Amino acid sequence: MEDWLKNLIEDDDLGLLNVKPKSKPISSDDRLINSFEEINKFIDENHKEPQVSSDILENKLFYRLTAIRDRESKSSHLKSFDRHNLLSTTINKYAPSSIAEIIADDDLGLLSSDQNDIFNIRDELKQGPNKNLRTHDYVGRHKKCVDFEKFEPLFKVCQADLRSKKRILKKFTTETSVKKGGFYVLKGILVYVDKIGEEEARNNRKQARLRCIYENGTESDILSRSLAKSLFLDGRVVTENVDEVLTSFASINEDDKPSGYVYILKSLSRNPQIRDIKDLYKIGYSETTVEDRIRNAENEPTYLMAKVKIVATYKMYNVNTQKFEDLLHRFFSSVCVSIDIIDHNGTRCTPREWFQIPFEIIQQAITLLQSGEIVNYKYSRENKAIEVKDDNR
Repeated sequence: MEDWLKNLIEDDDLGLLNVKPKSKPISSDDRLINSFEEINKFIDENHKEPQVSSDILENKLFYRLTAIRDRESKSSHLKSFDRHNLLSTTINKYAPSSIAEIIADDDLGLLSSDQNDIFNIRDELKQGPNKNLRTHDYVGRHKKCVDFEKFEPLFKVCQADLRSKKRILKKFTTETSVKKGGFYVLKGILVYVDKIGEEEARNNRKQARLRCIYENGTESDILSRSLAKSLFLDGRVVTENVDEVLTSFASINEDDKPSGYVYILKSLSRNPQIRDIKDLYKIGYSETTVEDRIRNAENEPTYLMAKVKIVATYKMYNVNTQKFEDLLHRFFSSVCVSIDIIDHNGTRCTPREWFQIPFEIIQQAITLLQSGEIVNYKYSRENKAIEVKDDNR
């Protein structure tokens, strides 16, 4: 019997009996080290620490580094790899408060789209559905997106638009900004809202369950208010592609209905620091009449806690008035005035919709924006004039 087995092994020309040793699985320590080395590599190439910016990758590395610094167990393990002295001080205070925060701090790659990741759940960890789960107790879940190939091109286009400045990141300011087809950034992760379900009353407030797709190949069905809360804390809105928005400004006729108003206001504040600023105007938008919008101006920081005068209003047709306002803000960003205001609760606010610019220049820009020609122009702060871009001369 032993001779037979020996002959069988010797005649194994194809190596069928050569058992290859199993590759050593990547440990959690290895994943942590690899994630930290990505930060080191970024600093090697850019000569700076990652910061919050319009670059999604840099955002992700910034929040990752922040989480490592905030957890002593992580930072102490990485001391020998800290060639840039990033971990000289740490504060042990980390406690993730949202799905987006957990994703951004995914040092161990648990939420990656790799086939050998968390979605290959071991049998002993599998759990069946809870049949006693009540609808109002249901919590949004994060899972692998099975049809991610349908959304991946959208993420690539959005990333390209951000790099070319056709889209920008804006501060999240209102729950109504959560819309179907919108892109958002949570802790450095790009998120796409694919679907918005039917609204239902929860805790005396209406909200809907969403289908959110994440750029790392996962999805969640969180509630709209949950997403809004996360965006308020550490998120940004990705604006729409400027070229696509401009195409909707043409072909207005008598049969079209106005979609809102863009308005120009002048402050009536008696505060000398505000009153003495020449050519100070607010550019804003409203879906209702401007008179209704400013009725409570003296109690709102956005109006500098003072009454305002309506200088001009413009009816908008076939467009989202908020997009129109955003494009004007971007065009005049070089003359945006930061004014610190204290509201009635003692909270310091800095409205970002006031600009130091001659009124006639604003009128010119609105005309160019309505025609779509504004892409060929720029505003010169030095000359206080709208000028043709150099590449269009």
